This record gives sequence, structure tokens and C-alpha cells, in this order.
Amino acid sequence: MSVLILNPDKAPEARRLWAALAIFLLSFFALQLGWSQARGTPLERWVIDGATVRTSVALINTLTPGAAAVARGATIAAPDGGITVRNGCEGTEVLFLLVAALAAYPFSWRLRLVGAIGGAVYVFLINQIRLVSLFYAIRNDRTLFNQLHGVVAPLLLVLCTLVFFAALRGWDRAIRHE
Repeated sequence: MSVLILNPDKAPEARRLWAALAIFLLSFFALQLGWSQARGTPLERWVIDGATVRTSVALINTLTPGAAAVARGATIAAPDGGITVRNGCEGTEVLFLLVAALAAYPFSWRLRLVGAIGGAVYVFLINQIRLVSLFYAIRNDRTLFNQLHGVVAPLLLVLCTLVFFAALRGWDRAIRHE
């Protein structure tokens, strides 16, 4: 039997770490629960059909007018194929991870607010890149689509959001050292 001996000098640091983890988990799951309650509501339709799909269609038609993409509810439709954006494909989970991290990390309230607003815009933009890429992939290479959709794009979304958080953390440290 082994006995864990804690260094009394490290106890406050350990408590802060556990508190941050609890704040992160509670925030993330509260946001997820709230979003799950919005399923089928006008809010969900506005986020998915309105903001996400219509923006993607506008981007696609700007990049390739010949694609003739149209928004049909949650579907980005085109003569040569399209995609349907389901709950979870609009980037909210990644945004919730970021907001939970902002809540848990000891940033100033101003930096948390800047991070949340800037992060929402950032996650929206990188998710638009993901959706447009998936639209082109499904039309050209089903295998590529499956790899992008299932593994590569979700991982890149999380990594890009982690980079955003790290940049905020660096900015915070620079502000504190001035």
C-alpha cells in the first residue's frame, strides 16, 4: 500500500487547479445542456439554417458562382450534391470549449469578454471554412469527405481554437508584465 504525501506548499496550487477543472466542466456541460434545450426551436434554426448555412452558401457562390448553391433549411444544396448541417456541425461545441476555458482560466473579466466575443467570431469563421471545404469535398471525393468530416476537420477546429486560447493567454501575460 502506498501513501500519497502532498507537499503542503503545493496545496493551494492543487486546489486552484481542481477549482479551474470544476469550473471548466460545469461551464461546458451547462452550455451543452442549454444548447440541447434549444433543439428544434427558432434559435437552433436561426443558428444553423440562417447564420451557418446561408453564410456558407454565400461563400460558396462567391468562390464558385457555377456551383449554384442554395440554402434549403439546414441543407447546402447544389445540382452536383451538397451537405446538411446538423446540430453539432455549426461549431457550438468548439465555442463551448473555448468559453468554458475562458471561464476557468484566471483572466480579467474584460479579457474574458473580449475572448468570448472574438472567439465566437473566430470559431464561426473557421467553421465556415470547414463547411465550405466539406461541400467541395463531398462533390469531388467521397473518401476525402469522410476523412475530413470524421477526423481531420474536427481536430483542426479544436486545435485552431486552442491556438486562439493560447494567444489570449500570451496577451494576458504581456499585459500583466507591463
